[in-house]
Amino acid sequence: MFKILTLNNISSLGLARLPKEQFQISSDMKEPDAILLRSFKMHDMEIPPSLKTVGRAGAGVNNIPVDKLTKMGIPVFNAPGANANAVKELVLAGMLLGCRHIGPAWEFTRGLSGTDAEINRAVEAGKKNFAGFELPGRTLAVIGLGAVGRSVANLGIALGMKVIGFDPGLTIEGAWQLSADAKKANTVEEALRVADFVTFHVPSMETTRNLINAERLKAMKNGVIILNFAREGIVDDAAVSAAIKAGKVYGYICDFPSNLLKNHERVVALPHLGASTAEAEDNCAIMVAEQVKDFLQNGNVRNAVNFPDVAPPRETAYRLIVANANVPNMLGLISETLGHAKLNIHDMVNRSRGDYAYTVVDLDSPAPEDVRRKVAEIDGVLMARIV
Repeated sequence: MFKILTLNNISSLGLARLPKEQFQISSDMKEPDAILLRSFKMHDMEIPPSLKTVGRAGAGVNNIPVDKLTKMGIPVFNAPGANANAVKELVLAGMLLGCRHIGPAWEFTRGLSGTDAEINRAVEAGKKNFAGFELPGRTLAVIGLGAVGRSVANLGIALGMKVIGFDPGLTIEGAWQLSADAKKANTVEEALRVADFVTFHVPSMETTRNLINAERLKAMKNGVIILNFAREGIVDDAAVSAAIKAGKVYGYICDFPSNLLKNHERVVALPHLGASTAEAEDNCAIMVAEQVKDFLQNGNVRNAVNFPDVAPPRETAYRLIVANANVPNMLGLISETLGHAKLNIHDMVNRSRGDYAYTVVDLDSPAPEDVRRKVAEIDGVLMARIV
């Protein structure tokens, strides 16, 4: 029986993927094998010694101490793409909010008073103040071409926009999912320089902080609309605020309100609605629950943010999984330890990702606990578990 600790409310459709006969789930679980969460901040939390994995029912993991967990050999799973449609739809709404002045126009009508005839006259006199422009023929720059970015790029093409994308980590598989009409930029600056709209779909990290800053704004088109439904800090809000007042930026639509932005002219700041749909919450919970279940039961890793994907089919009933530092001769030491115990390796799959690696070993006979312990004691091994 595996124990699952939930730190936030997780969709019942996701939890249903964890059968009661095999998984015990509670928000007050002691000695959990896994943690499921959404926005709970784990950084100050004491990590239970029993913990084997963490599943984030969403995309971003900045609320999770990933580096600390990695050094403990604990995979952190997320749900890339599960909320892509929700974010894509909000980006479309954001573009329309920006180019059609829907927010200010709504506020204008809410402030009207008098008889219906007087209101009609005020509408006819005032509507010229909210004239906007249309999307077809405009250039949309998409920074980050993961599942969400690709979905947004393809939407832009379908709307008759010109689309240019930048993502140095774009995979061949990801490129296949992009419209052939989307153009590739070699640098962020190249994409920003031609953009009428720019939207960001990148994780929050040091290299993505202030991707839009005062210097880059100078090189962008006059009248650009900036959208940020990714993470706070990717756009330098103060620089964009100054650019709006200078007439450089036409509008800024984001998901991260602040005192600077919440009443700012030509800014629409929403309360972090990117993935706030029932469908996205269900999809994220289902995806991460399946990944956590497969890891606990079979040792397979899919969509971990800190270890490579390794998910071979089970060829025997006896499996050993190992998380380790990506250093020379690690496979040799593991094989040697198993050989000394007279355990025959039926199949072994190893993948590395940066400084870390993950190994799945299918054996022809069960591995005793003392052998698992010897593997775990190898210098550089972070975790060894029999599944």
